[in-house]
Amino acid sequence: MRVLAFDPGLARVGYSVIDGDFNSQKLIECGLIETSKDLELPERLSRIHTDAIEVANEYLPDCIAIEKLFFAKNAKTAMLVAHARGVLVMIAHHIRVPVVEYSPAEIKVAVTGSGSADKHQVGEMVKMLLELKSVPKPDDVADAVALGLCHLFTAR
Repeated sequence: MRVLAFDPGLARVGYSVIDGDFNSQKLIECGLIETSKDLELPERLSRIHTDAIEVANEYLPDCIAIEKLFFAKNAKTAMLVAHARGVLVMIAHHIRVPVVEYSPAEIKVAVTGSGSADKHQVGEMVKMLLELKSVPKPDDVADAVALGLCHLFTAR
């Protein structure tokens, strides 16, 4: 199975492409889609769409995993992230693959065994599980890799 995972955001979208199943996983690609705060919202969303669809078309995933929106203190930020998530969900529809969603706690449990793991713990487990030389950077990318692993560990 090939999973394309997105850690959504308006300024930065982390992504990863991972091949594998429960027993074996291989990181194919990971990276970051960035948009400038100087651009208007429609232009930022368009850039996310253009770059994300390019990744999807290049790697032809079997599914797209997206982190569920976590509503915290700032409602305005959550609404902007929701716009970016909508663009990413639309990409799955466009390339005709299913979308799966996981909460931050589900991702942490799948990768570290603890729903209260911090970013450092998650990053170190990603590094260990995929036998990488270093933790993917920045955190948005490491989170996308953890998300892809989460799906491979929990999908049956």
